[in-house]
Amino acid sequence: MTPDLLLAFVLFAFATAGTPGPNNMMLLASGANFGFRRTILHILGISAGLGVMVVAMGWGLSGVFKALPVLHQVLRWVGAAYLLWLAWKIATAKGVSDKTAGGRPMTFLQAAGFQGLNPKAWAMALGAATTYTPEGGGALTALILAGTFMLCGVPCSAAWAGFGQGLRGHLDRPAVLRTFNVTMAVLLVASLYPLMSELKAG
Repeated sequence: MTPDLLLAFVLFAFATAGTPGPNNMMLLASGANFGFRRTILHILGISAGLGVMVVAMGWGLSGVFKALPVLHQVLRWVGAAYLLWLAWKIATAKGVSDKTAGGRPMTFLQAAGFQGLNPKAWAMALGAATTYTPEGGGALTALILAGTFMLCGVPCSAAWAGFGQGLRGHLDRPAVLRTFNVTMAVLLVASLYPLMSELKAG
């Protein structure tokens, strides 16, 4: 993998990991509701899940999707339905949580597993494997791409969670918190628009 191609991939990774999408909307809400420290495992889980997906794509899963496009479509519809359920959970969250409260953020495994249902994550992993893998690139290239994606993704995710943490002081009133959570839920649903437009067109 040439330095120029790697640099281009780093830019791709930062652009895709840092822009609004399901993960970042959920991190913003989690930082606001639970605080940055309690959201760290969520951040690391996203990074790990995306890394595994990039490796899987690089090792041949993209070929499976090409041969069986219906499988990819089914996964995307299931992911969209799950995201709608998560949006509902965010919209109906009761209040800003501390360590003794009943609510809790996503765990590492939940966040990693969620990537398999996240339409944007599939698009990111597929784009990484198909666009930035040089001809003849093998398992080592897939691992390099995955590692790079993970390293770029963590600071982007942390920034969104940190922004949410910064909002905690303004969410101590139930009406304000409810407005924030509903807004986050609406933005999460809105992040599905590109996917739904593509599925409808297909």
